[in-house]
Amino acid sequence: MTTEKAVRGGGREAQRRRTRKAIVDAAVRLSAAGTPPSIDEIAAAADVSRRTIYMYFPALDELLIDATAGALNEPPVEAALSDPALADDPAGRVVALIQTLLAYSPQSLPLGRRMIRLTVDPAPNGAPEPGPRRSQRRIAWLDEACEPLRDKLGEQSYQRLISALTMVVGWEAQIALRDVRGLDPQAEQEAMTWAARALVETAIREHDDQGAGQNR
Repeated sequence: MTTEKAVRGGGREAQRRRTRKAIVDAAVRLSAAGTPPSIDEIAAAADVSRRTIYMYFPALDELLIDATAGALNEPPVEAALSDPALADDPAGRVVALIQTLLAYSPQSLPLGRRMIRLTVDPAPNGAPEPGPRRSQRRIAWLDEACEPLRDKLGEQSYQRLISALTMVVGWEAQIALRDVRGLDPQAEQEAMTWAARALVETAIREHDDQGAGQNR
């Protein structure tokens, strides 16, 4: 029964991710015309209701920022992660992800600051959330970067690594390093890549140590 519940829960979460992606993709396509689309236009293009959009994006600005950030970052990130030279180098792939995001941060970080302001407060009227308040784009990129480790680490350790990397890759990490630490862009990149490499290498070392202990 527990396994069946887990499968159903995973299926619902996958459907939520697909719905959210369809909404954002529709907003990206419509925004490419140069005029911010309306909720009705996005709903029609995504084949969902207005109510569904508001379940995922309480404010139109939040949706349009998400779409703009995706249109800006997705092509260069996908190109970086598809580099065949890094196919078997998860730490290198994570570093490539960080370097690409930071290269576009002059345009994307202002969007990130606005997005954070829009999503830090609870949903209005205590409405239940259909899932995470923010886009899962970062998780998808980290998943793609670390994919060579999924089978090696096992699912629990792998997911812990993705969660840990979420804290050191992205807008929140940039804001902390700039606003709290006062780092310049070069020092910011060095700190983020060092932290990300340390997490990946520690996950691999822990796995190898556990294997060595079991073989004694």
